Amino acid sequence: MTEPAGGVRPVIAVIDYGIGNLRSAEKALQHVGADARLSSDPDFIAAADAVVLPGVGAFGACMSALRSAGLEQAALDGAASGRPFLGICVGMQMLFDGSEEDDAAAGLGIIPGVVRWIPPGVKRPQMQWNQLQMQRPDDPMLAALGPSPWMYFVHSLHGVPTDPDAVVATCDYGGALNVAFRTGTVFATQFHPEKSGPSGLALLANFVTAAAGDTG
Repeated sequence: MTEPAGGVRPVIAVIDYGIGNLRSAEKALQHVGADARLSSDPDFIAAADAVVLPGVGAFGACMSALRSAGLEQAALDGAASGRPFLGICVGMQMLFDGSEEDDAAAGLGIIPGVVRWIPPGVKRPQMQWNQLQMQRPDDPMLAALGPSPWMYFVHSLHGVPTDPDAVVATCDYGGALNVAFRTGTVFATQFHPEKSGPSGLALLANFVTAAAGDTG
């Protein structure tokens, strides 16, 4: 296990709303030096140094599970709190207003915009390693990743924010797809950093460093 800058092990709440394999994100964060814990306790989530919203599967099912677990407000509060907040895969998509995958399901509305299908002409889902193309290379979450790091993707949709400046990185898959986003202290990735080898762990280590700074 590595230690974050300053040797502080920040407490990171991984929101546990009972869907998919959420433990892989928890274990990867622990590996890079966080005291990361799955939690469905709003009080614990509110007290943590940073918050992670993972997600796998379908947008509507994940939103329904989050609401059924009584954790929608905890996610909204975490994103609005000024603490580091990370959305991963469908957890990233949930931050948008909605998704073409399920028009009836409202998203969290943290990143204004819509999650849209990958355009026709390529196989859906994209299930492979692909290289990031940095749009905001100075973002601290991308520190020490190099100019074109490889990340692992499994997705059929991508986020299209109202503000193009929210896009931190894209990848080329039948054209440019938006795959990483920033709004305030909220960062979100379509790819799976916890499954992306050294580059993904480096990104998570940057998140842990930000969370450790928040403890001070």
